[in-house]
Amino acid sequence: MRYALGLALLVTAGCSGPEIACTAIGVPIGISLSIPAPEGISKAALEACWRGQCVTRDVGLFPETSAGATTCTGTGPDSSCGTSMVPTGGLHGFADLPGLPAEPVRVTVRFDDGTPHTVEVIPAFVEANGPGCGKDGPQAQLVAGPDHELRVR
Repeated sequence: MRYALGLALLVTAGCSGPEIACTAIGVPIGISLSIPAPEGISKAALEACWRGQCVTRDVGLFPETSAGATTCTGTGPDSSCGTSMVPTGGLHGFADLPGLPAEPVRVTVRFDDGTPHTVEVIPAFVEANGPGCGKDGPQAQLVAGPDHELRVR
């Protein structure tokens, strides 16, 4: 009997997968907007429509940055490297949209001149804590082109 119980425990332990360490990173639900060439743009309003309802949000625009040159002190295991963020000249913002579904959404963005720029997007769930840790979101990412036309990133 003891042998059978020990064998059952060994077989059960061998069948479980590796333990996954998940962080507690939260994910805002909404749509991000990137404007690489923001000439003439200082503000944006985003309207998202789904299931017969529309939600409008002013999008705070902030300077975009990217990692600059990397500098390292040595090449050994005790060495360190660093970089700083440098402005790209673009702008970015995020519209917080609680209730945003992972289904088709019509998005219209109006910049300073009020001209509507519309695109359809399907927001997707995000695995911010890594695979196997559950999905959060959903989110969508939009990019404004040179003529302020929108495309899905």
